[in-house]
Amino acid sequence: MIVLKTSRELKIMREACRISANALKLAGKAVEPGVSTWEIDRLVRRYIEEQGATPSFLGYGGFPASACISVNDVVIHGIPHKGTILKQGDIVSVDVGAVFEGFNGDNAYTFPCGDVSSEAQALMDTTRESLYEGIKAAKAGGRIGDIGSAVQRYAEARGYSVVRDYVGHGVGAKMHEDPSVPNYGTPGRGVRLLPGMTIAIEPMINQGVKEVKTLADGWTTVTADGKLSAHFEHSVAITPDGPVILTLPD
Repeated sequence: MIVLKTSRELKIMREACRISANALKLAGKAVEPGVSTWEIDRLVRRYIEEQGATPSFLGYGGFPASACISVNDVVIHGIPHKGTILKQGDIVSVDVGAVFEGFNGDNAYTFPCGDVSSEAQALMDTTRESLYEGIKAAKAGGRIGDIGSAVQRYAEARGYSVVRDYVGHGVGAKMHEDPSVPNYGTPGRGVRLLPGMTIAIEPMINQGVKEVKTLADGWTTVTADGKLSAHFEHSVAITPDGPVILTLPD
């Protein structure tokens, strides 16, 4: 069931999204050679809790950390570890969510660790821009397929593949709500976009094949061919005046 948010609920959700965005910004500043993903996760949790919020991911379905931190060929759901030390040239996808007064904010960004290869930078640039292409298509009266089609066209035109196994989603009182928001699709198809809907648009774009596999820990999802993957995400409100990005940092 799709839940349309009231103006009061959107106001609360904006604060959850602001906290999530600031936590993600803080994580990005910490991405440096020699830093462990565990240290970054600690920073994220401390900031969210200092803001009077709760990390959305901690304990969600049994996930053991406050942020998903996915390095290089890890697509999503990377578990932070003390032994995972970032090195020069890594690309680091950080996914962060916060719950504030019963509402969730959710966002992700892929950060370069020091200087990265031109190939890695091109993948990150394309994934980020495909997100904004999807957001531009998220107009009231349109369809979910408009969003996925915009993301898919942009990424595939540049030689990349779009992950099919994981998609975006509605977000609000629950971290994952209806509708699903695929990063591929056909314009004019799918659920109609209505004012009051809040969705998380999150392209996961691979350098090689679109197929992925999940490791033995049940969470860490990697590219099937070992090539790089990038992940960007914003929580977005559908309004009569166009899409509004909620997850913007201070």
